[in-house]
Amino acid sequence: MLNILLQNTQEGTELVDKESVEKTLSIIELITSGGSAGQIIIAILFLLLVVATYIYFERLFAIKAASNVDANFMNQIKDHVSNGKIDSAQMLCVQVNSPVSRLIDKGITRIGKPLADINTAIENAGRLEIYKLEKNVSVLATISGAAPMIGFLGTVIGMILAIFELANAGGTIQMDTLASGLYTAMTTTVAGLIVGIVGYIAYNHLVVRTNKVVYQMEANSLEFLDHLNEPT
Repeated sequence: MLNILLQNTQEGTELVDKESVEKTLSIIELITSGGSAGQIIIAILFLLLVVATYIYFERLFAIKAASNVDANFMNQIKDHVSNGKIDSAQMLCVQVNSPVSRLIDKGITRIGKPLADINTAIENAGRLEIYKLEKNVSVLATISGAAPMIGFLGTVIGMILAIFELANAGGTIQMDTLASGLYTAMTTTVAGLIVGIVGYIAYNHLVVRTNKVVYQMEANSLEFLDHLNEPT
């Protein structure tokens, strides 16, 4: 009798384990269960994720390189300008080759003209440098906003498919009939939100890093202009 109970218990455990295994879905199976519409939307979202990742790291490295300025750069520039070594100051700017050095170089080329003209030249050059720093960053903002909407589009398509199957079920409602549409609705929503969150965080991080470089450019430009304005 005890053996029979143990055997039944073991069989019941195996049955539960088998059901648990059958209910487990991998990510790939979850995506493929959504039908062709869900797969197309997931593929679009994956492409947007790849683009967002590439833009983020490409801009991050570019901004990091732009922010690397020697602490003694401005001291050397002021020494050269004070001693009348304009060519040496320009050569130093070319060697450093950063947004800050390019702004200072633009100001050096205007030395001898009114201070307002030098300031205007530096401001115009600064706008170009900021434009270079923000290259393709707006694409991240677009992806962070568009990805959730694309995911919600998949949700609507999935619900339409589910309702269509339900309407043609002939009065008998079975979950297997609704599964494809529901998988499409849920997977595309999750994928869209993930891509949108990644794009939003990446965009804001790049904006913060860019603002730090812009502040650095403004501080060094003001220091250069103040030096030119000092009485000789």
